Order: sequence, then C-alpha cells, then structure tokens
Amino acid sequence: MERTAAPHRRHMPPTELLPVQVPLHRAPLGIWGSFRAGRRNLLELIPEIATHAPILSGRTGKRWHMVMEPGALRHILRDRLEDYPKSEVTKLVLGPAIGKGMFVAEGADWHWQRRTAAPVFTHRNVSALAPVMSAAAEAAAARLGQATGQNVDLFEEMVTATFEVISDVTFSGGAGFDRTEVHRAIERYIGGTARVSLLDVIGAPAWLPRPGRMLTGGGIRDTKKLADAAIKARRQSGASNPPDLLDLLMEGADPETGQQMSNEELRDNLLTFIVAGHETTALTLAWALYLCAFDPAVQAAARAEAQSVLQGRTATAQDVGALPLTRQIVDETLRLYPPAAFLSRTARAKDRLLGREVQPGDTILLPIYALHRHHALWPDPNRFDPSRFAAPRAVPRFQYLPFGDGPRICIGMSFALQEAVIVLATLLSRFRFTALPGRAPKPVLILTLRPEGGVCLRVDRA
Repeated sequence: MERTAAPHRRHMPPTELLPVQVPLHRAPLGIWGSFRAGRRNLLELIPEIATHAPILSGRTGKRWHMVMEPGALRHILRDRLEDYPKSEVTKLVLGPAIGKGMFVAEGADWHWQRRTAAPVFTHRNVSALAPVMSAAAEAAAARLGQATGQNVDLFEEMVTATFEVISDVTFSGGAGFDRTEVHRAIERYIGGTARVSLLDVIGAPAWLPRPGRMLTGGGIRDTKKLADAAIKARRQSGASNPPDLLDLLMEGADPETGQQMSNEELRDNLLTFIVAGHETTALTLAWALYLCAFDPAVQAAARAEAQSVLQGRTATAQDVGALPLTRQIVDETLRLYPPAAFLSRTARAKDRLLGREVQPGDTILLPIYALHRHHALWPDPNRFDPSRFAAPRAVPRFQYLPFGDGPRICIGMSFALQEAVIVLATLLSRFRFTALPGRAPKPVLILTLRPEGGVCLRVDRA
C-alpha cells in the first residue's frame, strides 16, 4: 500500500474524554484479514493513516484507491459522475432489497427517476409531512414518560419512532402491509445479506452467488409482495388525503419525457425510502442522544433552547428554524457517526486522482468516517463540538458528506433533517438523558453505522 506522509499531530485530549470511536488498524490486513474485518465491522477496513493522508492505494483482490481529499471527492461525485458509478459490491448488497430504484440505477435510468421523484421532496411537500413526524415524537415522548427513572435502549426506541414516520408517510399509516413483519425483514436483511463476503473482497464477478445473501432473502421477497399489494390497492382506491409519498410518486412524471413509474419502479423506490429512510434517521437520533448524555453541558443548553421555543408542546416544522443548537447537534452527530460511513464506486474510465493512476475496474473507496475525522480538515476531529456548525455555510463542501453530494446527493436529506430536529427537540425539552458507566455503545458498520449493544441511557423528567 502506498502511503502519504502524515502531518504533525496536534495534542489530543485523553481518549476517555472523547466520545466512542473505532480504533483504526495500523498494519496491512491482507485478503483474509480484510474479509474478517469486513464481516466484523466495515470500519476496521479503514487504516488509521486515512485520517491524515489525502489518498491511499493498494490491492486486496482488486486494485483500490481510498480518497479523503475534498477536491478529489468533488471530482468523483460531481465533475466525473458518469465515470464513477456505484460499485458492484453496493449493487450486490442493495439490489435484493431495492431492485433498480434510483439509489442503484445508473445513467439515463437514474436521471429520469430522479427527475420524477425530485418534486416529491420539495420544501412544501416535506413541510406538509411534518405532522406525522410530530405525532411520532409525541408518541416516543409518551413511551419514555412511562420509563422515567429507568434505563432505556434509545436506539430501539428511535427505530420505533422513525419506522412509524416512514410507514405513515409512505403508505398512509401502513394500511395494506404488516409493519412488524416489514421491520423484521429489514433487520434480517441488514444483519445478514448486507455483510461483506470474501468474494466481494477478492473482486469475484457479480454473477457468482454469495451464499450468505442467498440464505437471507426470503424476508425481503415477502416485503416486496406486501409493497406490490399495497400499490395495487392504492391504484384501485385512489389517493389518500392528504397525499403521502406513494400518491406523490404515482402522480409524478418525468418533466422531460412525461414517463411515469411502473408498479415495479414505485415498489423499488418506496422500499429504498423505507430501508434507508427510517434506519438512518433512527441512527442519527440515537447517536445524538448518546452525545448529549456524554456532554451534559451541551444537553442542558439544547434543553433550554427547546423549552424556550416549545413551551411544553411538541415540535413542528415551523419550529425547526428557531432551534439552531438542536440542528448543530444533529450536524455534529452526522459528522462523528455518519450512517453511510463507507461508500464505494467503480472506475469506468482511465483517470488520475491526486497523482495516482486509475484504471477501469478499480474500486474507489470513500471512507466518510475517516473524512469526517481527518486531522487536516477538522480541529480536534474526534471531539464532540456542535459549534463547528454554528455557521454551516463556512464548512467547505465535500469535506462533510453525511448525505453524499453532487447530482446524487440524498434526495431525502431535508426530510431526514427536519424529522431529526423535531424528534430531538421534543425529547430534550421533556427528559434528561444520563450515560451509564461501562455501557458506551460501539460503532459498528455493516450497511449503516450502528451502535452495537444499543444506546442505553437513564431517562428522567427534565
């Protein structure tokens, strides 16, 4: 592996004064070591030097390049988008669940789906969906109110809350499908199908079956059948009132061609929103509550802000702009624990990145976790400091990528941020969260960056 010299390190506070992080490896892993690390925790594939170097190159089966420099990331994600499609591993992992939805589609197929779906996520439509988020926040607060003085797994609680939101805004309350069964299927999928295979590490062709994924696809197939039935029923019954995401997508058309989504395309994109939409926001909220418990002073300031604005009621879309500290906590949480902490692309054309030759077929790794903790880009990068985002426009683009960037930036970004602020402000205004000794969560990346062991905190009335 080629290495770039690391800059002089600044003095860092002792580890116990920092929120939990993953110890990154300092020696080459090799093929077998990479496989074991990837099965255990994808973050362990990132070398420690990645938080100091702009680019690393090597070979583990296939040639790969790990990129941490904002200019090169702009080149990959925006300037040469067509030359760096989603990697084959990404498609192998996500394809069974989301088919040919826009998250994995490429070229013209992606362009028309994106154009069709973009109006669904306008500020007006996202704001119109906020009452569902407020209702989920109120329900979460009611559940926690029954558990005051107790230790609660806030990750599990946030998964429940955000799944209520995504099922309500996707299928108007979940009529026509079993919420519990869909949620279980997604859990089984992420826990098994999404894990790295040795065949992925050595660069085996996509047509070669990955046994682990063959064994865990039943739940997803059942979920697709449920979604198909719900779409068919909606076509027969007509739009709900107010319209939900399914209605908006069914009504949408490509402004350039007039093409509308087929039932299969509707299903694949709705499953994309369900799989990604609730899991990522639940993780953001769970990690944010962990960080607030880790730093009681920040929690107290955010509580004072929320109580001043909300005056005992549940947060709404209209309150989001009046909760700057809450939003800063969300942004800093996404820096330290980005749900999509490791992205990959496959080079389609010959190129050069920061002086390194790139050949067609090379794997381009984008370790967002390392980018967000890079010592050349962030002062004291492992420290929890929401004030970094007090002036968010001052943070240079492409050094902060919790939602990606360029034309393929996450289409649901504004939806997720609005939901996170509404739920977090509502909970902080009513409860105090305290860390439990010896119960810090461990960041583990399978498909998303999850807290192994949950986020167990003591919950008390504020």
